[in-house]
Amino acid sequence: MMNKLLVFVSFVLVCLTSVSASAGKDFSESFENFTELEDELEGGRMDSVSWGSAHVNKVIVNVDGFGAVGDGVSDDTQAFVNAWNKACSTDRSVLLVPQGRRYLVNATRFRGPCSDKFVIQIEGTIVAPDEPKSWDPKNQRNWLSFYNLTKVYFQGNGVIDGSGSKWWAASCKKNKTNPCRGAPTALTIDLSSAVRVKGLTIQNSQQMNFVISRSNSVRVIDVKVSSPEDSPNTDGIHITDSTTVLVQNCKIGTGDDCISIVNGSSNIKMKNIYCGPGHGISIGSLGKDNSTGIVEKIVLDKAFLRGATNGLRIKTWQGGSGYVRSVRYQDVRMEDVSNPIIIDQFYCDSPTSCQNQTSAVEISQIMYRNITGTSRSQKAMKFACSDSVPCTHIVLNNINLQKSDGTVETYCNSAAGFGYGYIQPSAECLSSSDKDATIIPNKEADFIQSTEHLIHTEL
Repeated sequence: MMNKLLVFVSFVLVCLTSVSASAGKDFSESFENFTELEDELEGGRMDSVSWGSAHVNKVIVNVDGFGAVGDGVSDDTQAFVNAWNKACSTDRSVLLVPQGRRYLVNATRFRGPCSDKFVIQIEGTIVAPDEPKSWDPKNQRNWLSFYNLTKVYFQGNGVIDGSGSKWWAASCKKNKTNPCRGAPTALTIDLSSAVRVKGLTIQNSQQMNFVISRSNSVRVIDVKVSSPEDSPNTDGIHITDSTTVLVQNCKIGTGDDCISIVNGSSNIKMKNIYCGPGHGISIGSLGKDNSTGIVEKIVLDKAFLRGATNGLRIKTWQGGSGYVRSVRYQDVRMEDVSNPIIIDQFYCDSPTSCQNQTSAVEISQIMYRNITGTSRSQKAMKFACSDSVPCTHIVLNNINLQKSDGTVETYCNSAAGFGYGYIQPSAECLSSSDKDATIIPNKEADFIQSTEHLIHTEL
């Protein structure tokens, strides 16, 4: 039996290593062009632009020069639109939102394409109207939306404030007598490429705070996202139908997922993430209303989660199709987190119970490495997988999850995989297939070599 287990371990690691190595190559190559672009932009000294004096090769387009008042009461929407039109069509321009002022801007879609090396420098605060009843019906789901941009750099120490309190109060999740309606996203980057967002604070969104949609080669660095713990559906950073996205050095506290990654997304790397409060770092939900969901090549490298209602979560609805695969979580610290590690193929965020269905989004090749900390729930690891579409190739390495006032356990249903190194709580409930275990005979040395390769491969 032991020999069969070792052979199974080797087989799974060979498979995962092959996928991870391929993913690493793809990810590096995908970022190569963007890295060249970034070097080019940095070479233009975007971070060193002096706003108080003329700067070589930069055209400063200040929203104040187009009539913006910045008192938080006057409607500055048209001034922002006019300034955008000017800056977008001007080579090497910088659209400046000055510090020390509050600009009231209604729902607006800022369209590209724009000239290369376009900078949006936000130093002041942009605020949304706080009354849902007066919201523009043509933009029910968006507040500040940026569309069809290439080689654009958002930066600054400014704030994007969605003034969301009345929207939250009107949500059916706050009061079941309220109708369930969508609400705007504070900041959206849509159908864009080679975009960098750095240093901004996004807060109090009406619903989702920051959405990256239908885009590729996007870097989000040193961004802070903040909404109250009880604000409904206020995902921090939501990535959908996008590829080659880096989220790094971000601090996120919300009333929903700190980061959510949904259908059509691949080559996503998150590094040095703080999450809490919130619902954790999630893949999904996927498969709702019998839809197809595909997410692959995801890495979370170094994160600290505090007081979250979930930790590392993959959530799918019954009846869906597609797959989640090639996911690696490593070097994550938890503090007082419910469900630190959870795969849930029976997710049901509905006021009524969900119907049992046999089809499901397939989940495979998921690795958890160096996950430590404290669990608020007794089930520190939960693998609730479909009987008809089980979870496979789950790998656990060096897991240490404790509970301050009791013991923790692992729950498994139709989940196959293994653990090595120190595993607390025990994950013996993960099943393995004798058929898989006999496919590739291997030695223990190969097992160790495969493990090291997997650990050091970078997506």
